[in-house]
Amino acid sequence: MQIRSGRSQTPPILDALDNSIIDILRTNGRTTNQDIAKQLSVTAATVSARLQKMEDARAMRVVAVTDFAALGYNVIIAVGVKVQGRGVQAVGHDLAKFPEVLSVNVMNGPCDIELMVALHDFSEVQQFLYDHIASIAGVAQIDAGIAVDIAKYEFNVVPL
Repeated sequence: MQIRSGRSQTPPILDALDNSIIDILRTNGRTTNQDIAKQLSVTAATVSARLQKMEDARAMRVVAVTDFAALGYNVIIAVGVKVQGRGVQAVGHDLAKFPEVLSVNVMNGPCDIELMVALHDFSEVQQFLYDHIASIAGVAQIDAGIAVDIAKYEFNVVPL
């Protein structure tokens, strides 16, 4: 898991064709370049070049998204972490090493770091929080909330 540096960069300029390619892939990430080309009345080479350009510019990437429950993860926890006596970035990098941690966000607010954690069942919660997270040097306080329902979960992080 990577913690972004927060560096600002100029966002890439996407045109209508780029956005159309992204929309098709959002619907079906397995769509071939040939099928996209047919739908948009362009060549497969054009689609391939546009995809490469967008990936190089970090404007998009095609990834597989798994369903938590399909992998046996039935408990999702949002964990706020306050850090003391150590750098927030260093603590974040250590927390990111746990496979159960899906995201690590350095925050500006009541907590220094926010985690999203997936566990198989409730019997793992106490052990994960106290034996794993609390054992990381610099973790001063843990504030955990268990998701009782997921009202919205979209992997499309940024609307284009």
